[in-house]
Amino acid sequence: MSSAPTMAAAPPPPLRGGQLALGTLALSLATFMNVLDSSIANVSIPAIAGDLGASPSQGTWVITSFAIANAISVPLTGWLTQRFGAVRLFTASVLLFVLSSWLCGFAPTLELLIAARVLQGLVAGPMIPLSQTLLLASYPREKAGSALALWGVTTLVAPVAGPLLGGWITDNIAWPWIFYINVPVGLGAAAVTWVIYKKRETATRKLPIDRIGLALLVTGVGSLQLMLDEGKELDWFASPLIVGLAIAAVVGLVLLVVWELTDAHPVVDLRLFGGRNFAVGTLAMSVAYGLFFGNVVLLPLWLQQHMGFTATAAGMALAPVGVLAILFTPLVGRKVASWDPRWMAGGAFVGFAFVLWLRSGFTPQTDLVHIMIPTVLQGAAMAFFFIPLTTLTLAGLPPERIASASGLTNFVRITAGAVGTSIATTLWESRAALHHAHLTEELALGDGPMAATLAQLEQAGLSAAQALAQVNRLVDQQAFTRAADDVFLASSLLFLGLIVLLWPMRRPRLMSAAAPADAGAH
Repeated sequence: MSSAPTMAAAPPPPLRGGQLALGTLALSLATFMNVLDSSIANVSIPAIAGDLGASPSQGTWVITSFAIANAISVPLTGWLTQRFGAVRLFTASVLLFVLSSWLCGFAPTLELLIAARVLQGLVAGPMIPLSQTLLLASYPREKAGSALALWGVTTLVAPVAGPLLGGWITDNIAWPWIFYINVPVGLGAAAVTWVIYKKRETATRKLPIDRIGLALLVTGVGSLQLMLDEGKELDWFASPLIVGLAIAAVVGLVLLVVWELTDAHPVVDLRLFGGRNFAVGTLAMSVAYGLFFGNVVLLPLWLQQHMGFTATAAGMALAPVGVLAILFTPLVGRKVASWDPRWMAGGAFVGFAFVLWLRSGFTPQTDLVHIMIPTVLQGAAMAFFFIPLTTLTLAGLPPERIASASGLTNFVRITAGAVGTSIATTLWESRAALHHAHLTEELALGDGPMAATLAQLEQAGLSAAQALAQVNRLVDQQAFTRAADDVFLASSLLFLGLIVLLWPMRRPRLMSAAAPADAGAH
């Protein structure tokens, strides 16, 4: 049973002057820090894995562990806010984020780093939704759109800065500093937020927590992710562990659905999927984000492991993704109410498909300029993807269900991103093994071209074993490049297929006020 609110529910008046500017800056910096950490480690994975004695594929857990923990904590934001208050919860989340960031940089082993990243993902969950809540309460209603546009730009700058900053820090200082830089930023943001907003706390009340639902959520999602990440190392269902994880994932997720649909206070409000727009929109957004994020992780791995790119160069290849996104986002925000968002989202899917089709033609001889061209174009697709599709997904929902819908959509989307990462890296390695076998079928030590190549390498001073190793390295480069091209092409075709999901959704008559609020949270 819920108790009566312990605080007055009347909204405080908007902030003014210096307090408004400082409050906006603090909230935006916290959001920037959060989004930055989802991308800054991407180009540093080979360096982290090498330093901690792990393989690059094991190193991807640094990304997926954060994403899964974040996905689990996002649905709890509403309950935690009502229990502790938005200001207290936001400030505590930022401070715990700072602590977990320091633990990440300090971690001496991959296992401890992953544990710290799990903690970081758990405490990061409430930060983005609550930064939006506090920001909207700071501005007059008529300026809410401007506030969210400013806030949204910070979420687009962070993915631009993340790979470049992460690469530069990894090459010129050391990878732990990609986490240490959060300490001063987070402490400053938490201090300013508390000073300005402590007297603007939201109403609180005691609500029961759906412990069984939460346990099933952690069991189902965690088992699924472990199965996907470890499957390629353990030969999938030939391993009893993978079979056990698959059973745990299926049972956990099925029981979660049954329980949440019958519990009076579900941790995840699955009844929202009864709405056509929400169900189809969440499906389209999640699959698209999984494809997008899986390819975002795959590209720097290929560049650094098989193209000889440093972390900085890989960061440069990824950084331009935000340029067109920043330029087009204000236009999309203004036009989403008058243009049909289904056409806008469809254009985004075509854009992603074209970008990935361009990447499917990469070879070991592709230079940095031709690698960057699709990355630049991808920014425009990003701008036309998040806001229109979120607008469609939340259309027609009553205001009191927007917060739950936003949390559920983010939960499914973040989980899909982690699953997409595991699937992309698994397919990449399996396809590379297939291409390696095909390429070596034609090679025999007695063949003319092979014999001539080995002779040239030995004349250059290499031993017979070194010459064979060099040939194998070249075959690996070709095999992993072709495998990456396969993943890019398959992702391109899937993006085109997603277009059919847009048209069953109803076009909203007016853009929901909540839509742009959630659209930035990517």
